[in-house]
Amino acid sequence: MPEYYEILILFGVGLVAGVINVMAGGGSSLTLPALIFIGLDSAAANGTNRVGILIQSIFGTLSFRREKITGLKLSLRLAVLTLPGAVLGALLAVKVGNVWFERILGLVMIGVIISMLIPRIKYEDTTAEGRSTWLVYPAMFAVGFYGGFIQVGVGFLIMAALYHLLKINLVFVNVHKVFITLIFTIPALLIFMWTDNVDWIFGLTLAAGNAVGAWWAARLSVRGGERTIRYVMVVAIFIIALKLMGVF
Repeated sequence: MPEYYEILILFGVGLVAGVINVMAGGGSSLTLPALIFIGLDSAAANGTNRVGILIQSIFGTLSFRREKITGLKLSLRLAVLTLPGAVLGALLAVKVGNVWFERILGLVMIGVIISMLIPRIKYEDTTAEGRSTWLVYPAMFAVGFYGGFIQVGVGFLIMAALYHLLKINLVFVNVHKVFITLIFTIPALLIFMWTDNVDWIFGLTLAAGNAVGAWWAARLSVRGGERTIRYVMVVAIFIIALKLMGVF
């Protein structure tokens, strides 16, 4: 049985990660190391983390709907494009050993930091509906593969694809991001379950924190608009940078 402090740690980490994941991305950079820290191997940590991601995405989606901010038709179309990649990514993830997974995780986190330091173009013509471009097809496949494989920072990738390729404004980018993550997490989680790489006690504890964080983050995202989202993105990057430097 898990120790009580492990439950408290995972709930707290899950709550913070739920806020970060809905409003920006990178929350798994906290939850994955936390799961590894309490004793799970890399595959089990990767699979267990998906329980929290799934529940968080459900609550985030419901909260956005309660705020009457939706775009289900476009969200569903984009989400379907991620499914083949998600399946392939999850199949690869369960075959990668602990050492290589942790090396890849470290490189990914460095890449996330670098990508977020690159100056961003601000578009004045962003809309809720966005525009059409064929580039979204390979982009969503890549998002699905990456999300199925390692998950960490996938929110940044989705935001970049929807904002820069489709020119959707950031409030609606977050709406689509949460739903897309919900859909591609389902087959990925099933694969981790099939290979017995999910710890349900830890996963549901993490999910409880994720759900609370996601619910309030969705409301804050809608009411705060793009400026609030940008501030949270900066905080998320700062947290990731501190972790990479070994501060916590």
